[in-house]
Amino acid sequence: MTTPTSSPTPNEPNGRGPLDGAVVAVAGAAGPAGRAALLRLAEAGATVVACDADPGRLAEAVDAARYAHGGATVTGETVDLLDPEATRAWADRTEKEFGRIDGLVHLVGGWRGGKTFADAPLAHWDTLHNLLIKTVQHTSLAFHDALQRSGNGRYVLISAAGASQPTAGNAAYAAAKAAAEAWTLALADSFKKLAGESGLSAAATILVIKALVHDAMREERPNAKFAGFTDVRELAEAIAGVWDRPAQEVNGTRLWLTEKP
Repeated sequence: MTTPTSSPTPNEPNGRGPLDGAVVAVAGAAGPAGRAALLRLAEAGATVVACDADPGRLAEAVDAARYAHGGATVTGETVDLLDPEATRAWADRTEKEFGRIDGLVHLVGGWRGGKTFADAPLAHWDTLHNLLIKTVQHTSLAFHDALQRSGNGRYVLISAAGASQPTAGNAAYAAAKAAAEAWTLALADSFKKLAGESGLSAAATILVIKALVHDAMREERPNAKFAGFTDVRELAEAIAGVWDRPAQEVNGTRLWLTEKP
């Protein structure tokens, strides 16, 4: 099928940037960060294939991206990313329908924490293990081969500064994020080992934030400074920018969008 293009952007003077005509899947697309990512990827001319566990919010996010960029191909599907077979089926359907997959953006999030280390319930770990680790495992395994076939594939994980500097009340969250980072770096090593004579053609990279902020948060807390937070639009721009750089520059790297601890 023919993938519609978007209007040229400052980074795409002729409207033919690296994402124009690409097919990018976004996991966890219904939240504020997902919405911003769908908008930016559609603007860049990508066909965007979104998934989330919340069908209502997902439909709203997909409709918003379609409306903002008339003619853009943005689809949504409810997928249980805790089910490895369902995740693989989503990847297979996507590649069959659109002929290729050039990216998987992992935006599945979640947070649990407390005030002290000793009082932290281990149930927090169970929840975060599912949300932050299993979904990374399942999406990376399901999309690995298609990203390798793409010629310009990217796996993008959103992580948190807390993974590098755990705090007493944040043990489960920091440990889960660190594990997700390690898994993504192993994926990067796979891409490196599979690189042929033509060089590295796929990359796995990590974007590191302190926390995210969006307009609704600012409206709710007009006096808050949100120091070190990353706006969801800035995150979306950084996600799109991963395709602007050669695979060898971003594979196995952490791009910090906040100050390093």
